[in-house]
Amino acid sequence: MVHPDHADQLDALEARLRIRFTNRDLLVQALTHRSYIAEAKGILANERLEFLGDAVLDLIVAEALYRAHPDWSEGRLSKSKAAAVEERSLERIARRWEIGAAVRVSRGVEATGGRDRRALLADAVEGVIGAYYLDQGLAACQAFVEREMADILSTIDRTEREWDNKTQLQEALQAKYQATPSYAVIGVTGPEYERVFQVTVSFAGQVIGTGEGHSKKEAEQMAAAQGLNSSLLARP
Repeated sequence: MVHPDHADQLDALEARLRIRFTNRDLLVQALTHRSYIAEAKGILANERLEFLGDAVLDLIVAEALYRAHPDWSEGRLSKSKAAAVEERSLERIARRWEIGAAVRVSRGVEATGGRDRRALLADAVEGVIGAYYLDQGLAACQAFVEREMADILSTIDRTEREWDNKTQLQEALQAKYQATPSYAVIGVTGPEYERVFQVTVSFAGQVIGTGEGHSKKEAEQMAAAQGLNSSLLARP
């Protein structure tokens, strides 16, 4: 049963998103963080919907890019899709939707400000997309996603250059040394629902960058950003 206060939040969220769920339970699940189920037994977290939403988002964005850029190579399409669905992009959408206020989290996550964490917000966006796909089908979900991601898709070239540090680092090292870097997870801290990954990026046996993030991907991007400033890539 949905608490009246949460029902109001769901109504407001649907209004902002300009969609309406037939099965409100799907939306509730999409907005339920896994930390919450430890304090409220018998309910489902959004992880399965997040998984589905990730796949649906990939398909919709891939088709949008394919149609919009008939001259792009497979490699460029792949890099652009990765940039479009990256956590930072999904965070932008989440903040525009003001989705954080509607996500159900544990008291512990609430107390530590976890509701505002990028990974949690991105997961909630994917959960909503997965839920809307199940509720309304692919055509409606595609129209919704393309509308909500229009600004990101229209500036994908800039987004790709600014955010894909891993690709930039790999291309720079290949150009200068004809070799590529390697990444390693050196530590994982925090509870299961709020992991923090520590990652290093190395080249020729030397650590050239370190990074932390709430996902391995985020930590690798942070490490790569540091690697781009390494003395190995300094101009002579």
